[in-house]
Amino acid sequence: MSTKSENRTLAFTPAYKLAEMIREKKLSPIELTKAILARIEELNPKLNAYLTVAADEAMFQAKEAEKEVMDGGKIGPLHGVPVSIKDLLPTKDMRTTMGSWVYRDWIPEAEGTMVQRLRASGAIIIGKTNTPEFGFACVVENKLGDYCRNPWNTDRNSGGSSGGAAAGVAAGICPLGQASDGGGSTRIPSSFCGVYGLKASYGRVPKAVQPWGVSHVTCLDPIGRNVRDAALMLQVMAGPDGMDYTCIKAQPPDFVKAATEELKRMRIAWSPDLGYKVPVDPEINKAVENAAKTFADMGHTVERAEPATGDTFDLWDVLFASRYYIYLRPLLEEHPDELMDYTRMLLECARGLSGLEVAAGWAQLERLRGLVGDFFESYDLLLCPTTAVTAPPVGKRGRGRGRGFIDWDFIPFTATFNLTGNPAASVPCGFSSEGLPIGLQIVGRFEDEVTVLRASAAFEEEKPWTDKYPLVS
Repeated sequence: MSTKSENRTLAFTPAYKLAEMIREKKLSPIELTKAILARIEELNPKLNAYLTVAADEAMFQAKEAEKEVMDGGKIGPLHGVPVSIKDLLPTKDMRTTMGSWVYRDWIPEAEGTMVQRLRASGAIIIGKTNTPEFGFACVVENKLGDYCRNPWNTDRNSGGSSGGAAAGVAAGICPLGQASDGGGSTRIPSSFCGVYGLKASYGRVPKAVQPWGVSHVTCLDPIGRNVRDAALMLQVMAGPDGMDYTCIKAQPPDFVKAATEELKRMRIAWSPDLGYKVPVDPEINKAVENAAKTFADMGHTVERAEPATGDTFDLWDVLFASRYYIYLRPLLEEHPDELMDYTRMLLECARGLSGLEVAAGWAQLERLRGLVGDFFESYDLLLCPTTAVTAPPVGKRGRGRGRGFIDWDFIPFTATFNLTGNPAASVPCGFSSEGLPIGLQIVGRFEDEVTVLRASAAFEEEKPWTDKYPLVS
């Protein structure tokens, strides 16, 4: 029987190395899955990172994975490696709550292409991670239980909406976490929890198509403790899909190779606030400025600049709320008392919008995409803070901008790149005086995840973060 120390060592071994060890028969998928489940049992009560732990199913998958290894069967790139799925995504025969009390007992009968691809790669789905209701907040707060807490300080929140995924990866209770990002939901918790999260270009990873269509801003993403792990997970998830008409039609590049290649000389812009004139924690400003200097020291041309977009809070609120109102409207009428306050606010906002307001928003979006596209004619990358603050105390929300249902005071720098579709990563770049992680956002040209990954990996090599572990680990 493995000891806690042995389980911890396995838990913080990079996912790509775990996959190599399994292929080389140096590690049993059963041993690895048992180790992760033991750590979930020990640590999840402190974090509430998982809403559902699929222990029996995971062990069944692990036994099948081990049999395939021993029999010389087909071995996928994530064969035998446990992954978590964010509880916004349906998983066949596994509870999917959407972070909502209304869906607390829903067991889907089908699942989308992305989840199917993870299964086909040999990944073991170990559970469903915590999320705010329908992903509508930057903190994980819902009616299903306690807050999802930050492993660096459990009095602080983990960020949202992929807070469970980020907290789980940071605490070593899952090697890889599947996330999604409609306004920063991969990058915000990655920043707060000190892990690497990459929002790929819009359409890089297929989404499940519903009768009302697909979200025009949301991406399905990887979270890992290091860049190469996230690249490996993205490689499995990405690629065209005939079901999702918004998907990028070209085959994806080699993301894993990109994470190991040298970064050529770049022209890089950096900005402390994207020109939004929002207050940013001075310690975050200093860490991001130092990160920009690190790229300059590596030989890149780095200068202060940002696209002249103006803030995009109201635009995002209008377009996001109106799209989700299409299918969530019945909940506002039939289950108003079972919804979180932020969900009701979003749906009530949408209900009050005029057609002219929504049409004006789409016109503004076209201009925004043009401005950002023009900006990246002059620059290869843009650096800025991922968030304006480090992880806030649980129960605290920021307000005061946009239509009032999103905490834009805390997280003003992410949603613009959901609207434009550009790839953007959150890279750990330091710690506050309170010991809380700080994230650097690296933004690239549309469809150019390769450069974002290379830059992230180069920064990781210069300023490594994977040897740092949170208090709850």
